Amino acid sequence: MTREELSKAKDPELVASIQAIKRAAAMARKIAVQTDTGIVIMKDDKLVRVSAEQLRIEHKA
Repeated sequence: MTREELSKAKDPELVASIQAIKRAAAMARKIAVQTDTGIVIMKDDKLVRVSAEQLRIEHKA
């Protein structure tokens, strides 16, 4: 399901899931920085490892 499809869903819990996923991603980034570990994300249909240092740089920008 695409983001657009999710945002137009009739089920309010499904629509709210977008915000929950965003909160979870932000928390994962925060914990990764605190523990000096990386995370793995999907970018352009590929798995990409993002280091804690990269996350720190992105957060400052």
